[in-house]
Amino acid sequence: MNGYARVGDGDEEDTVRSTPLPASLLAPGASLERLATGAEWSEGPVWLPHTKRVRWSDIPNDRILEWDEATGELSVFRTRAEFPNGRALDLEGRVVQCSHGRRAIEREAADGPLVLTDRWEGGRYNSPNDVTVAPDGSLWFTDPPYGLHPSGREGRPGVQEYGGCFVFRWDPATREARPVITDLVHPNGIAFSPDGLRLYVSDTGFYGDRPDARHIQVYPVDGVRTGPGSYFAAPPVGASDGLTVDREGRVWTSAGDGVYVYEPDATLVGHLPVPERVSNVTFGGRNGDELFITASTSLYRIRTTTASPRR
Repeated sequence: MNGYARVGDGDEEDTVRSTPLPASLLAPGASLERLATGAEWSEGPVWLPHTKRVRWSDIPNDRILEWDEATGELSVFRTRAEFPNGRALDLEGRVVQCSHGRRAIEREAADGPLVLTDRWEGGRYNSPNDVTVAPDGSLWFTDPPYGLHPSGREGRPGVQEYGGCFVFRWDPATREARPVITDLVHPNGIAFSPDGLRLYVSDTGFYGDRPDARHIQVYPVDGVRTGPGSYFAAPPVGASDGLTVDREGRVWTSAGDGVYVYEPDATLVGHLPVPERVSNVTFGGRNGDELFITASTSLYRIRTTTASPRR
């Protein structure tokens, strides 16, 4: 399970390729590296500045993994973790994450996860999937139903209790959550623009009965609420799942055969092929300029010339 391999050293399946990422976005000599492998389905990466590690989930095996930059070793952070998915760092640098099993947003504490919110108007959430932090410190998270599937592969079988799949905003001052987006089928990945005035949300409703719902929607944000959303982009292969935004406002999204990058005006910049189905992306590293990618069984990295807006 430990290891460090450069992609291309083995026999990977061919990926569908489009315009490659321009060299101006990649560090000199950069190539895609496989940092660790051995998971069943990898999701929810976050860079931990204080330990110089990447933390992510192997959801079907109900465990949290970490890769150590200093040693290159893979370790298990927690087992029986209740199927966590997306993660972010709050404004104090603490890990907040989405729990499919607990149907909650939780924060890592010294003695384990602390549930911040697990219901709205008396009904439990479906299975919070991804979370992002607004400039005011509030948590915005998506709530599709994937963790409720009868198979129990990514959560606890269950039923939807509030009759929808919304995007919520949780206020740390009042400790209350309220829906801010209700017009998506299955909201999934989520990220703010660097100035916090635009919110990008991917819709993966095609997993259900809406083949048209496989795109990114963008919403204007005015403090605690959003305005009407509009279509932003849809990757040419697969569907947008997880996404992140760099300091110039470009959107980097996982989708099927790799990572697709879009300018803020939705122009497709290019495509980074990855030899496994990609789930999520995040910026990290000591300078914030390394793109970490969770893809099926593995964690990957590529060095860039941009960085996370938060430093």
